[in-house]
Amino acid sequence: MPKKFKSLKGQLLLDGGELRGSFFHRTVILMCQHDEQGALGLVLNRFMERTLEGALTEEVPESMLQQPLFLGGPVQPTALSFLYSGAFLSDAIVLEDVALGHSLEMLVECAQSHSPERRLRVFAGYSGWGPGQLEGELKRNAWLTHSATAELVFHPRPEQLWRIILKMKGWPYQVLADAPEDLSRN
Repeated sequence: MPKKFKSLKGQLLLDGGELRGSFFHRTVILMCQHDEQGALGLVLNRFMERTLEGALTEEVPESMLQQPLFLGGPVQPTALSFLYSGAFLSDAIVLEDVALGHSLEMLVECAQSHSPERRLRVFAGYSGWGPGQLEGELKRNAWLTHSATAELVFHPRPEQLWRIILKMKGWPYQVLADAPEDLSRN
């Protein structure tokens, strides 16, 4: 009997130490969609060297222009997506208090929200897998999984997220978290 498909939507994928030299080296990805047709996720811990001011040609409120831009993945780097939380979550719920958006109108609406719970992260590009591709990578132990929370998704120090989560997972992941970027310097 075929194994029942298990979606990773709402989970985090972490480089398990096998992705050195690839785009995904030391990344943390929030899985936003995952079914038999493939998967879509956003890299949470890779900043771009620009803000929305340098990425959008459309008119947006001044308050949005300094919003940092994250590199969501290598696929379609000109496509914008965003993760948000707050009072008006759409149908694209990824986690209990985190939703995914793609339209500029919704992004502006989120940015102008006065909800005290509002959190927003904007991404250029995304990470995508075709049917069965992610499952194959998981079988080869390229990825570790971890439960996602809004606190991790909107962590104030995303550049440290990979290490923080590995340390939360305990030994032996702490060893991986503390390993130097360049193993020849060990």
